[in-house]
Amino acid sequence: MAARRYDPERRQRIIDAAIRVVGEKGIAGLSHRSVAAEADVPLGSTTYHFRTLDELMVAALRQANEGFAKVVRSRGALEDRRVDLAGELAGLMGEWLAGERTGVELEYELYLAALRRPALRPVAAEWCQDLADVIADRTDPVTARALVALMDGICLQVLLTGGEYDEAYAREMLARLIP
Repeated sequence: MAARRYDPERRQRIIDAAIRVVGEKGIAGLSHRSVAAEADVPLGSTTYHFRTLDELMVAALRQANEGFAKVVRSRGALEDRRVDLAGELAGLMGEWLAGERTGVELEYELYLAALRRPALRPVAAEWCQDLADVIADRTDPVTARALVALMDGICLQVLLTGGEYDEAYAREMLARLIP
């Protein structure tokens, strides 16, 4: 019997593979088998690290949520009270949507999968709450939640219609909510 090889990166490779599978085939194409094939690992490895598809999807959604969080952190201007909040939020959305569109669509596909998969709801809610918490430092919690909802709606409309993101429009609409 061959010695088992220690592979500390395997769990991460499985998550990355799940994200690629969803990106290529959608949520419907996600299975332990499709992820194992994509990650080039034995089927048992996927079920060892993630007993259920929901567990795997939670890990993939958490990782996908990092895309927007990285944009927020990289800009770092939300904390600066001298910066126009509506303009900064509109700019954040523009930067995120200007990135690789497949990645943005993937994040939303996983996010919207929470409608049918209750296990994903807390992760989707975390994303909204984390962003609202950052914005609430500049407004108040209720306004921050409304701003996140508006940003979400604008991003979804751009993705669903295939239209171009209009930063000036987004800034104007966001500004209407800020006291």
